[in-house]
Amino acid sequence: DVFAMDVARFGDYCTKSYTRLKVRENYQKRFAVSYPNEELPAARPLDTTPAYAIWQQQNAVFGSAYGMEQVNYFAPVGEEPYEIPSFRRSNAFDTVAEECLAVRNAVGINEVHNFGKYEVSGPGALEYLDTIMAGRMPKVGRLSLNPMLSPKGKIIGDFTVAQIRPDVFQVTASFAAQAYHMRWFEQHLPDQGVYLENVSKTRIGFQIAGPNARELLGRVTRADVSNQAIPFLAVCEIEVGQCQAIVQRVSYTGDRGYEIYVPSHHQVALYQILSEAGKDLGLRPFGMRAMMSLRLDKSFGSWMREFKPDYTPMETGLDRFIDYDKASNFIGKQAALAEKEQGVERKLCTFVVEAKDADVDAYEPVWHDGEVVGFVTSGGYSHTTKKSIAYGFLPVGLIKEGRQVEIEILGEMIPATLYKKPLFDPKNEYLKG
Repeated sequence: DVFAMDVARFGDYCTKSYTRLKVRENYQKRFAVSYPNEELPAARPLDTTPAYAIWQQQNAVFGSAYGMEQVNYFAPVGEEPYEIPSFRRSNAFDTVAEECLAVRNAVGINEVHNFGKYEVSGPGALEYLDTIMAGRMPKVGRLSLNPMLSPKGKIIGDFTVAQIRPDVFQVTASFAAQAYHMRWFEQHLPDQGVYLENVSKTRIGFQIAGPNARELLGRVTRADVSNQAIPFLAVCEIEVGQCQAIVQRVSYTGDRGYEIYVPSHHQVALYQILSEAGKDLGLRPFGMRAMMSLRLDKSFGSWMREFKPDYTPMETGLDRFIDYDKASNFIGKQAALAEKEQGVERKLCTFVVEAKDADVDAYEPVWHDGEVVGFVTSGGYSHTTKKSIAYGFLPVGLIKEGRQVEIEILGEMIPATLYKKPLFDPKNEYLKG
């Protein structure tokens, strides 16, 4: 796949001046060592949300994706908001642990601006989405997880599709894939009956996640937020504080949580109402470092790590979200059916790694009996379970619970053990409660 050379990796934020500054920075560092946690400063900040100033006041350490500033973590009071580049666990490690535990034990708050968001509406919206998405379409008030495939059956998107009202859908995916996805959407858009709008920067807000998330939401709305009224994978329109909001009962943290979307000009008001109501509930902001740790607890994959145009649904486990029997001749259906019939040679697995002070990043070789048999896609440290986790591909014949392998990290062979069930809430009983 030539995705790595696709100009759609970049968006309209790449002005000539921005590009010039970034090219100069890249040229200056071409012989320098690059670190996996390094954030380069040139041409930043560019895109920010209204909450940016709020996070600055809380000593946030920012990263950037697709031109947009996002919080990586919050440095302790009195400490410089800077993460030291390193191949090993950085100075952010302890603070990220605290943010993760705040989510698992109380309630955390995090922006949802770093999702690509699209509104698809009109009398032909359902049929259109049913054609470009490989999964089932949700009923009104529900959402579903949906892979999007190329004609060759490769993964070109990992989406959440929510039907807010009849024929009105919110479709969310990776923020960094906006240009790529919009181009695909527009290429397959019918001449009439479907209206498409990229609302990634205009519809933002926050997610709240943790055992106190429902209590917090209930304090700031008159709507019924019980499990019966807003069950897992539900979507609804309610007032949150003084803001009209779209609320989705889902969270990438793997915890009980809600994504709350409002117009961008209401984001500060939304934060103020949530922040005030959550003081005695242990509400704490958390950043992307914590988010990417929390997702490990549930074995959740990540776009351009586990899910990308190089991989197929059955290789990565996304086949469980494909509706092979639906009437729609969705894009990639024949290739997906052929893969289902023939099977695959490799599959994505999860490992507990006996790491010391350095966790996997990506593409580390996986060894078995003295031979390289696979590679790592991503991983990190799970602060919930206090284990180092790796995701990676193995030949199907080697996959079994407890399989012992070695992963080469910084030139050292580190023992790792394959496991199949998520380490946190493996049956989703807590998540759905």
